[in-house]
Parts: sequence; structure tokens; C-alpha cells
Amino acid sequence: MSLEAETGGEPAMTHVLSRRNILSAAMGVAGAAVVERASADSLADVPERGPGNPLTATSERSEFVHIARLPESTPGIRHVDPSRAINSKAPLDKLVGTITPADLHYERSHAGVPEIDPAKHRLLVHGMVQKNLVLTMDDILAMPSISRIAFLECTGNGWENWKSAPSDVTVQNTHGLISTNEWTGVPLSFLVDLVGVDPASTWMLAEGGDGSAVARSIPLTDEILSEGILAHGQNGEPLRPAHGFPLRLFLPGFEGNLNIKWLRRLKFGTRPFMTRWETARYTQLQADGSARQFQLHQDVNSVITSPSGMMEIRLGYTRITGLAWSGHGRIVRVEISTDGAKTWRDAVISAPALPKAQTRFQADWVWDGAPTKIVSRSTDEKGNVQPDRASFIAATGTNALFHYNAQQTWAIDAAGKVRNVLA
Repeated sequence: MSLEAETGGEPAMTHVLSRRNILSAAMGVAGAAVVERASADSLADVPERGPGNPLTATSERSEFVHIARLPESTPGIRHVDPSRAINSKAPLDKLVGTITPADLHYERSHAGVPEIDPAKHRLLVHGMVQKNLVLTMDDILAMPSISRIAFLECTGNGWENWKSAPSDVTVQNTHGLISTNEWTGVPLSFLVDLVGVDPASTWMLAEGGDGSAVARSIPLTDEILSEGILAHGQNGEPLRPAHGFPLRLFLPGFEGNLNIKWLRRLKFGTRPFMTRWETARYTQLQADGSARQFQLHQDVNSVITSPSGMMEIRLGYTRITGLAWSGHGRIVRVEISTDGAKTWRDAVISAPALPKAQTRFQADWVWDGAPTKIVSRSTDEKGNVQPDRASFIAATGTNALFHYNAQQTWAIDAAGKVRNVLA
């Protein structure tokens, strides 16, 4: 096959050179800053070479890397004892790339984490099907599997800034209820075909095996049927207990609460099952007093992770970086403003930019020492643009709690201190 054929008619070398030009342009400012700060030193004073620690059964992080999740109770109640926490937030300010290590993936549980013996676990599939099945984990692991990189996000992500902006929070506080993993499991469509779901069935009930018996009604849309996964793997290993071991439902791009952990039952029917989790919980009180139900997709979003809340920057060059994502598809554009949303410029999107996965963006910036505000906004492939806070609140009001995706603003004072503010 020719180079032209491999690239849709355009020589592959053009793509190589184009990417090289982009990288060269980016290296111009960044490279100059690094060279300016670097000293003309030698390797004379670095630690001597010598034998290292013995190999072990699992690899630990360096003693010089301090990174952990953050337990939290209700909005505004932080740094709580883990026994009182309702979630634990991912350290977005300390992560690189887009994949979240499994032990740092955010956690949200309603009755703690059950320890389930996979040999005893069962999945009941029933309702409007040709044949009811009770499946063991051995049955499920024997089925065809797929893997997909995608984000999972709690609907409460961003709740810190609904009504006010505490200044002393980090991006882990404001946006730490999202993580991106590689998920492995059985396609939902395979199971649907296996049990012979009645074509008249339009809804599915998914129920978990935790103490709260979390259960949600899920519409059987083409998107859900084609993308849903009965996941048993996470980042190349079995699911961690906190994330649903031995089996969970994973629906890329849909609100976290639909992705039922410790999955033990699927029931098919013609209407929503109206569980407490979609009546008393996970509904949205709107500005006009009405309640919005089944707001299922996670909308387009982004946040600058560095510099971000509680950090400090120095005069001169700073590399801005952050994460963008959308439950509607791929991120195609991220813009940043370094003057409080008065003017915008495009950030560079780091490859790969995958659909329904967190995407990293970067931009060069030379700070002149004047107080300012920095903010990002993202656009997905469906044309959805992340709203500013004023537009978001005008449409939604401040009585809701879930699906907050307004632009995040960080204020920088003359000393270089970065703090959380409302636009």
C-alpha cells in the first residue's frame, strides 16, 4: 500500500512534518524557558550508581512521590475521616497523561465497599427475555470481551462551585470526581442477543450487590446497546473492589450512578422502573421549580489542572495544562483565556484524543506579574461548547446539585498565588 493510500490520499510525510512543525513551535517558548532556567552544571554531585532494591511482587511508587485520593463528605465538608466520607477524589493536579491509576480512580459508594467472592457471585438476567439466565463469573469470563478507554464521572463533580467559590480548594476538590481507565468486559449487545431480549423492551433495570441496593433504569438506546460493557477488568487487571469487583456495568459517557457496581441483576421491560435512585435521588430541581429526570449524559467539560487552586507560579514562563472531556464524543477544541475570558486562544490537544475519554491540553504562557484570571472552555465533535458560569446558572439555577459543567476560573494574584473564584 502506498503512503498516499495509507493517509487518505495525502502523503504520510506531510503528517509527520506537520506534527513536527507543531512540536517545534511549542518547543520554541518552552525550550527557551528551560534553557534559561537550567544551570551549566555537571553530573559530579548526583548520587553515585550502586545496587538497587530487590525485585518485589508488586511495584511501589517512589518515596519521593506523594499522591493520594481525598476523602470528602457533603459539599464543603472536606478532609474528613474516611469512615464519614461519601466519596474520595482523584488527584487531578498530580496526574500526568490521561489514564488514572486504578488505586487513584475516584470512589463514590453509598454503603461502603462489599468484599465479594467471585466464585459465589451471580448475575440474574430476566424480564422480557426469551430465556432467564443466572450467570456465574466463570460464565462471564468465558464470553467474548472488548476493551475501551473512557472516562467515568460522578454527577456531583463540580458541586463545590454551585452557589459560592471557596478560595482554599484545589482542582482535586473541585473536579476530582472523574477518572479515565481502560475498561475490559463483555459487550452488553452480546448478552442482549444471548438471552433474546424482546424487541419491545425499551428499558433495563441494573441492580448492584451493595448494602444500599443501588438500582437504576437505563433506556435501551442504540448508543447504550452498542457501547455498554459488563466490565470485569480495569487497566489490565480485575476490577478493584471499590470500583465494582467482580462485575460492573460500564456505559461510556453516561452519569456515574448508571454504571452499577457489583452488578447482580439486569431486568428488561417497557418503562422506567422508578427506583429511589431516580426519584428521590439523581433528579435536578430547575430554576423554574420543575424537576428534571433522566439527565443521563455527562456534558462537555474542561478544567485547567496546572496552574490551579492553591498552587503558586513564578514570573515569566508557565506551561498551562488541563483535561477536557465530553459524554457526547471526542473533544475537538480547547480554548484558554489568561485575561478573565476577555480574549481566547486555542490550546494544543495532546494525542490521542479519544471519544468519551479525558483529553489533555497544553499551552505556553508568559506571566507578566499582573493579577489575572485563567479559564478554559472545550468543544466536542457534536458542536457542544462548555458554557460560562452565568449562562449555566441562568439555565439551571442554583437549586440543583448534579451535572455542573460551567467553565472553571482560577484567579492569580500579584504574588503568583492561584485561588478558586467564580467568574
